[in-house]
Amino acid sequence: MNGESNSPHRAVLLPGSVLPAALAYGALVEALGDGVEALVKDLEVYAGPTPPPDYSLDTEVDGVLREAEAHGWDTFHLVGYSGGGASALAFAAKHHARLESLALLEPAWAGSWGWSPAHRALWERYRELDVLPPAEFMAEFVKLGVRPGVTAGLPVRGGDQPPWMALRPAGIRAFIRTFETYDLDRDALARFDRPVYFALGALSNPDDYGEIAERLAGVFPDFRLEVFAGRHHFDPPHRVEPERVAASLRALWDRTRTPVQGSRSVG
Repeated sequence: MNGESNSPHRAVLLPGSVLPAALAYGALVEALGDGVEALVKDLEVYAGPTPPPDYSLDTEVDGVLREAEAHGWDTFHLVGYSGGGASALAFAAKHHARLESLALLEPAWAGSWGWSPAHRALWERYRELDVLPPAEFMAEFVKLGVRPGVTAGLPVRGGDQPPWMALRPAGIRAFIRTFETYDLDRDALARFDRPVYFALGALSNPDDYGEIAERLAGVFPDFRLEVFAGRHHFDPPHRVEPERVAASLRALWDRTRTPVQGSRSVG
């Protein structure tokens, strides 16, 4: 399934709910260099002027399948950040045989099981954002993603905002709503026997992304966590330290061509 050792790695990269895929992953794709066929795919939630009325994570799963099949890819590596990371988890649960590996860059959500009281309290605050006007919504959304005391902002600041920014509050709301009802199959993830990589910013909210990393470490048989000092969810490693993330992804992908025993490690 993994192909010849000298064949290119094939990867689909899903962005988060703010930056379009090309802006989110441009530096990382350049750092990956030769020997990688990378498809940077925008999220389906932004395929139209408003989110689809029946939107769910399955909408993103179906979009990944269409993209892979349009390129004739039977199997591939999947990389997902934030909302794209939650979508990648949903894909792995439903179509594990299509994946050679899974890379999670602070997924925004990872199922409704095993939540701590602190995680539940944080999600109550996410739900409360729904009534806020767009500008206030985005400001409060950013605050919830980082450690208390950390100053953070969106990657698009000041001046005239690009047209796609106007779609973001509705897209983020659509993600939060599907997280309320989506059934992410924990048992299916536990059967996923491919290597899984998780990149975590040390300044991200530990009650959110830190807990998600801890929970998933107890689910996937072959899981590696890499912690990036000084980084947080809105200053993510794949944009700020693309060479380091590229090296980690290449190491992950190379492992799929050399059978190894399951492992758990923290970087």
